[in-house]
Amino acid sequence: QVQLVESGGGLVQPGESLRLSCAASGSNFNGYTMGWYRQAPGSQRELVASITPGGNTNYADSVKGRFTISRDNAKSTQYLQMNSLKPGDTAIYYCNIRKRPWFDYWGRGTQVTVSS
Repeated sequence: QVQLVESGGGLVQPGESLRLSCAASGSNFNGYTMGWYRQAPGSQRELVASITPGGNTNYADSVKGRFTISRDNAKSTQYLQMNSLKPGDTAIYYCNIRKRPWFDYWGRGTQVTVSS
């Protein structure tokens, strides 16, 4: 069974950093696009960052220069390094691994709260 296990979320103060991890198991994901989405109260779920099998990355304008997505295919794990966190980054963050049209897997979500 495919499973996505997230870790690294929590409560931090503005300006601090967090690193989210998403470990996938149950298949070989080298050919999948990996990414992170987030959803804040009253907002739609939005793409935060993604990384293709070839290493091409894409970021939401709101996080460019602050967040970095990476992947370790040997560990079937993706990471989201979040620096200079702001209260506006507060959201539930969801891990996603996909290979359309056949596969689209989601984590359960992890809460990131940025507050004083």
